[in-house]
Amino acid sequence: MSTSEFQVTGMTCGHCELSVREEVGQVPGVEEIEVSAQTGRLVVSGSETVEVSKVLAAVDEAGYSAVRVG
Repeated sequence: MSTSEFQVTGMTCGHCELSVREEVGQVPGVEEIEVSAQTGRLVVSGSETVEVSKVLAAVDEAGYSAVRVG
């Protein structure tokens, strides 16, 4: 399984987490999503390689910004 970690800025609540989860969940190859508004952490996993640019675009579509950290 391929895993990537991101730092998301701007999330403050559970609704923010849900917005990010919904958008990132539409990215091809994404199978698991862990997101925390408290830490700003987003972890995306999939059986195939997930395109980082598509995850970043999905976070942007949700109204937040992110950078890959791992």
